[in-house]
Amino acid sequence: MAGKSPQAFRTIGELADELGIAQHILRYWETRFPQLRPLQRAGNRRYYRPDDVALAKRIHRLLNQDGYTIRGVQQVLSGRNKASSPEAEGAPAPAPSPPAEPNSAPPPVAAPAATGTTDRRRLREIRDGLAAGLADSAPSEPPGTP
Repeated sequence: MAGKSPQAFRTIGELADELGIAQHILRYWETRFPQLRPLQRAGNRRYYRPDDVALAKRIHRLLNQDGYTIRGVQQVLSGRNKASSPEAEGAPAPAPSPPAEPNSAPPPVAAPAATGTTDRRRLREIRDGLAAGLADSAPSEPPGTP
C-alpha cells in the first residue's frame, strides 16, 4: 500500500487487494493455517499485523506460484517438510513417473527448474507429456466394436 507504513496494520480488504485475492480466501486461510491469526476487534473486524501480512504473502506464494497444496503449505509452515528452509522452499518433491509401456519410447524429461522460478511450466510440460502418451496408447476404435 502506497499510503501506509510497512509497520501499519492492514484491514482484510487492504491485504486482499495487496495480494490480488478475494477476502473470503483470507478468512478460509485463517481456518487452515493456525499461524495466521489477525487481531479481531469490534464487529469481528480483522486487522493484520506486519507479521500476519508477511505470513499471508508467504502462503500466497507457496500456493499460487510454487504449486503447493493446502496440506503441503501446512507441512511447510509446521516444519514437517524438508522444504521449510528458505533455500529449499521453491523445490517441491518430484512427480512420480508413469509406468512404462512396452515397446514405447519414454517421454522426454524436462530439465529441473532453476532455483527461485515457478514450477508451473514444468508441471504443464509433464501434464502435456502424459496427455500425449495417453492419446498414443488409446485404442483407435471404441471398445466393443467388432
